[in-house]
Amino acid sequence: MSFLLSAYQTLRPLLFQMSPETAHGVAFTLGKLAQPIPGAMGLLSAIAGKPSPNLAREVCGLRFASPLGLAAGLDKGAELLPIWKALGFGFVEIGTVTPRPQPGNPKPRLFRIPSEGLILNRMGFNSEGAEIVAQRLKHRPSGLIIGGNIGKNKVTPEEQALDDYRAAYRLIAPEVDYIAINISSPNTPGLRRLQAPEALKPLLEGLLVTRQEMGLEHQPIFVKLAPDLAFEELDAIVDVIGASGMNGIIATNTTLDRGIVSEANRPKVEAWGDGGLSGVGLKPKAQDVNRRILQRLPVGLKFMACGGISTGEDARQALTDGAALVQIYSALIFQGPGLAAEINRGF
Repeated sequence: MSFLLSAYQTLRPLLFQMSPETAHGVAFTLGKLAQPIPGAMGLLSAIAGKPSPNLAREVCGLRFASPLGLAAGLDKGAELLPIWKALGFGFVEIGTVTPRPQPGNPKPRLFRIPSEGLILNRMGFNSEGAEIVAQRLKHRPSGLIIGGNIGKNKVTPEEQALDDYRAAYRLIAPEVDYIAINISSPNTPGLRRLQAPEALKPLLEGLLVTRQEMGLEHQPIFVKLAPDLAFEELDAIVDVIGASGMNGIIATNTTLDRGIVSEANRPKVEAWGDGGLSGVGLKPKAQDVNRRILQRLPVGLKFMACGGISTGEDARQALTDGAALVQIYSALIFQGPGLAAEINRGF
């Protein structure tokens, strides 16, 4: 076990005595204090170990130092980009960013099940807003691919969703390398209905017009999908994305399926209430969805695997199945900041 992984195992009991959102705030505060210290990021990179040059790959015209990325949801506001780079991530997806600031859902809204490596969240797109995040991205570190995950504000009606996605896109797209359209979070009422082909087609068409208007035709756009779709629905959605001019798909987001929780912990999860589940237990469901997408995906479109990936073997399997890139999130919370370097070594 690497130094970073073993050090985190020592600190984890202290962090896990705090509520998940408090622990997140403490970790981010410490990270923001450490980043400006001269030599700190270089030391962290030396401890973690840089990805081998053999891991570099080109996807959608972008050069990734590693196929391993950080999924959206952890660094919503692009606050710790130098740290993620130093830890060995090949790319980071920031967000979800909404066009206007919003607080998200009431607390508590984030819960852990350490014994199962699962997280339940109903954050609700808490966001500083696209304008603030875009300004922060102007100071992004070089050599790190950054994706911008965008969504609509909670108060925006579904029929006006395109206006929100366009507004967020106009601010975020010039500052990132690719865009991810989040239409699959279960924590914004009605958002998942945008996955329906009749709603999705005009949304994607409108965003492509905006991309062209901004002269960003070469910037990739991915669509992030949910794991709770029937395969017939999923096939129809993949067909719409394939015909739209989008560059690829990310799957999966969190699941509403409480069946991935053990019977012993299910009453506790039910008592917590609404929210999407992520973590180890999502892996079988995500793999089934991902493999179905890959069977249907037109040649030329790229796929990012996300959901339940927690080991180097999980990541390798996703690439073997046909994913171009993989993302982690929940596993990082349970295993610590050395996980990225560990998976890179496993590759």
